[in-house]
Amino acid sequence: MRGRAFFTSIYGQVLIATLIGVAVGHYFPATGTAMKPFGDAFIKLVRMIVGPIIFCTVVGGIAGAGGLKGLGRTGLVTLIYFEVVTTAALLIGLVVVNVIKPGAGMNVDPASLDTSGITQYVTAGRAQTVTDTLMSIIPSSPVDAFARTDILQVLFFSVLFGIALNALGEKGRPVTDGIDRLAQVIFRIVGMIMHVAPLGAFGAMAFTIGSFGVRTLAQLGALIFSFWLTCILFVVIVLGIVARLTGFRLWRFIRFITEELFIAFGTSSSESVLPRLMARLEEAGVDRSIVGLVVPSGYSFNLAGTAVYLSMATVFIAQATNTPLDLRHQITLLAVLLLTSKGAAGVAGAALVVLAGTLAATNQIPVAGVALVLGIHRFMGEGMAVTNTIGNGVAALVIARWTGKIDDARLRKALGSRL
Repeated sequence: MRGRAFFTSIYGQVLIATLIGVAVGHYFPATGTAMKPFGDAFIKLVRMIVGPIIFCTVVGGIAGAGGLKGLGRTGLVTLIYFEVVTTAALLIGLVVVNVIKPGAGMNVDPASLDTSGITQYVTAGRAQTVTDTLMSIIPSSPVDAFARTDILQVLFFSVLFGIALNALGEKGRPVTDGIDRLAQVIFRIVGMIMHVAPLGAFGAMAFTIGSFGVRTLAQLGALIFSFWLTCILFVVIVLGIVARLTGFRLWRFIRFITEELFIAFGTSSSESVLPRLMARLEEAGVDRSIVGLVVPSGYSFNLAGTAVYLSMATVFIAQATNTPLDLRHQITLLAVLLLTSKGAAGVAGAALVVLAGTLAATNQIPVAGVALVLGIHRFMGEGMAVTNTIGNGVAALVIARWTGKIDDARLRKALGSRL
């Protein structure tokens, strides 16, 4: 009975599909590479529904929240929490990469690197100032924001819409009720889409192994090992302490979102589980207004796994190219990363885009070094996706507890009798 439950569960099917994808990509590379459309199609299906879900959740939460005095305070607390946690992720990444030194001894000449494959990332990573980032939050039109599934822009418009609807009071009640009903339909669509998650995981993994090969793992294994070790340390130490101080056990929460983590791992994308994560958090008793505000904004400002990757990849490239980085340079690098890590949210290949932008901003580490990590980027994508998903889930629980917008009875039921 237990075995049958595993095979019929989404996480069981995703795990099996992922393993099959690894086998196909390894033994039949050409076939594995050809499976890419399956992974891409699943991601597109999820992205198709992300905008409407954010809109319905945010608007419904704000419109039904009563007074709006606490909204600004919640937003400020959320941003402060994001900055503190992201800084912790960057620091841990810098410490581990300096201790293990995965790039030391490679002695790579930047002029010898083939940069033809990184042109798109270098181009996209240029000229992204703080002003550009802030201005990009405001959509040219709501339709454009939804059409491009720009999470921050959709969130910005949704917050304005929710505040306006809240101000209407009873006059806006029919609209609020209609949005709540629409949300039920959209989440039903999410359930339908999740049935093809195993196919998406299979396609993504088969393409990754087929394109880059397991041999790439051996060549740059030290960096991959260091990265995964750092992600585990961040989750266990930083998020574990935060969870305990907030009044729940991290391991119980991870068990609660097991299916979402398997999907994020299999597709190498935390965005692929954004709709389900929001639904699961509401199921765990987190108020809809908190879920709608914290989770979507977290997908731009609280990507701890991506922060770990950026700090480690940057120093790794410096080590591999024998570029000196003393303490002063690394403090400057930390400051640069705190800004650039927010600069390419929603951009395809965002981590590589930000990495290229960060190297350019340092004006010291050769941008051509991005070519060194291009082949193993997808192998670290799984770690980024899983860490980002856990981080944003924990953030929602923490902010909800701090603002008193969580149902403890439902949380205990979701995570177990003992939190």
